[in-house]
Formats: sequence, C-alpha cells, structure tokens
Amino acid sequence: MRDVAIIGAGMIPFGRRDEDTLMEMLAYASLKALDDAGLGDKTVDAVYVANMGGGMLQHQSAIASSLVDRLSLLPAAAETIENGPASGASAIKNGLLAVASGYYDYVLVVGGEKMREVTGWRATDFVATMTHPQAEYPYGITLPGMAGMFTRLYMEKHGVTREQLLAVSLKNQEMGTLNPYAHVEMALDRGGIFDSPHSVVNNPVSADPLHLYDLCPVSDGAAAIVICPLEMAKKHNKTPIHIAGFGQATDTQTLQEREDPTDLKAVSLAAQKAFEMAKLKPSDIHVAELHDAFTILEIAESEHVGFFKKGEGGKAAAAGKTRLGGQIPINVSGGLKARGHPVGATGVAQMVDIVWQLRHELPKNRQVKNAQNGLTVNFGGFGNNVLAFVLKRVE
Repeated sequence: MRDVAIIGAGMIPFGRRDEDTLMEMLAYASLKALDDAGLGDKTVDAVYVANMGGGMLQHQSAIASSLVDRLSLLPAAAETIENGPASGASAIKNGLLAVASGYYDYVLVVGGEKMREVTGWRATDFVATMTHPQAEYPYGITLPGMAGMFTRLYMEKHGVTREQLLAVSLKNQEMGTLNPYAHVEMALDRGGIFDSPHSVVNNPVSADPLHLYDLCPVSDGAAAIVICPLEMAKKHNKTPIHIAGFGQATDTQTLQEREDPTDLKAVSLAAQKAFEMAKLKPSDIHVAELHDAFTILEIAESEHVGFFKKGEGGKAAAAGKTRLGGQIPINVSGGLKARGHPVGATGVAQMVDIVWQLRHELPKNRQVKNAQNGLTVNFGGFGNNVLAFVLKRVE
C-alpha cells in the first residue's frame, strides 16, 4: 500500500447561495482544489463526489457523472458517495484507498450540498430520513430532537452544564466571524444575546436543553481536495499533507437500543484506528476539526477521541483549553456551528481546514502555531457511522 498525501485544497464560502446551482458549487470548489494542486491541464484519474440530498432536494442523480463532464475531466472514473452527514469523509476514504492501492495516481474528492432552496422544515425532514425507518422517523424524530435527548442524558451522567455548552457556542461563533468561508458572520457575547432580558427571544429553546445557538445552520456549500501518492506529492509546490491514518466504525442505529446511549462507541473506535495507523496518540494532535452539529457533540467527541477523560470535556471548553492558543484547539474554523453544515461537504471541508492549518497558510488570528498533526471526525447518523482521519505535515 502506498502512502497518500493531499496536494490541493479548495472551498467556497458556505451560506445561502441562491445564485448557484449544486453543480456550479461543486465545480467552483473542484477548480479551486485543482488549481491549488498546480495540475494545470493534467487530468485526474477519478472523481469522488460526496452528496446526500441531490436526488431528494434538486431531483438530480448521477451527480459525479455530470460533474466530470462539466469539468472536462473525461474519461476519468466518477462515483457519487452517500453516507449521510459523513458522506464527505466516506468519499475521501474511497479516494484514499484507490490511490493507496496503486490503481489511481491523482484523485479529486469534492463534497457539496444545496440545502437552502427548500424550507427549514423540509431541510429538517430531509436530514431526518437517516433515522430508523420504522422505530424513529415515522414518529417525527428529528436530529435536533435526538440531540436534545442525548444532551440531557450526557448532562445527567457526566455533569455537563449550560455554561459549558455556551462556551463551545461562543468559541466557535467567534472563530466563524474570522473565517471568510463561514456561514455565520455574527459574533455572540455573554452580556448581549444570552444574558439580556430578551434572551428568550434571541436564543430560544430549540430541543430542550439545546437552544438555537447550540445548533449548526442549514447551509449551501462545497469543498474539495486533490490526493496522490506521497512520493509524487513531493514534486508539487505545496507542502504535502500526509493522510497518515484513518478509521471507520459503525454502531446500533437507534439510540434507545444502545447499551449506553451516551457512549459514542463508533467515535472511539474510528479515532483509535486512525491513531494506530498513524502511530500517534491524542496528545500528539495540535489541531482538530470535530463534528459539532450540536454543541454537545464537540464536548462528547473531545472525550471519546481521547483528548479529555469522560466528564472533563465540558470543563476544558469552559476553561479555554479548546480555544486557539489552548491545550488542543478545536474547530478553529468555526466548526459546523459557524462555518456551516452542507452535509455532503462537511467531511471534506474539515479536511481542507486542517490542510490549511498544517501548511501554516492561515492568518495569525486563525493559525495554530507550528501545527504539525491534525485530526478530523465526521459524524454520520447520530454516531452510528463515523470516520476519523489523522493528518501529518511533511517537511
């Protein structure tokens, strides 16, 4: 098996992009990544497209086939990958394995979603289709509703407080205001939106105990990377970023059937596999992008990947240990909470942000100083299909 590296990374701003079609967003992000890789007129061997909702929301299927023609990358192989909110990471994994096997040399992986052209209720229902088709979906369960129940259980078992959830929200929204690609541009402040007499209006309960600003926005957007063998990557101008390890794991689909609904086993197993392959430990990671569709998930994942012991993740967030300049900066991009969550794009966007961090290309107000190793966790379903990647800077 060959070592694989990322040589190109590109993203378009997330948010409401009424002027763009899904195909245009995917093409824009792809061209940015191809240009960043310096491939010029050289084509790629294969294109993997991560998308969950094109068939339901845009009535468009065979998206990868359409994109490879749009980009004039014929006759490259093309496949569309769907794995719920973890579609992006799954597409990366497929591209990684294809290059590692020696079958392909250059692969483009792009993820994108156009979710804002339907109503918020329709988007919520679309995401809810990943829940159990007999035990959950018919009874009106939504992902925010499931997150609310998970949060209550986690608070009771591990002592997480509203103040700790608030610390995650404030941190990530602050970082989002510094990220030109982020959906959310508004900063929050303790003396304003949360503690004012009007806080019940400005930050209403969405899924008790979660409030509006504990949830990620519904977003349009796309992100892309170009990968190739590490030895070939060294010939290109950009600092190669080695995909040193990855892991994937699944868990029981329905929360109520898990032995302990607060135990995100798939997160722990995926991260463990990624660390073992990379021959690194959680303490070796300098920056991480964790799937914070809800603030509780950043706290829970930070514990399950091994950054903190159970019950310590919320305290660490409140103490500033996960901020830029802290013990382990998490979601310096703003995360899903502020960068946004176009579900098919998220896993790829996490990778793009870590690539920029490890190349040391970001402005000082977002750059983790001397970052050498990074981690991403892309959370599918409600923790029933999870992928983790460990990345290393190659000098």
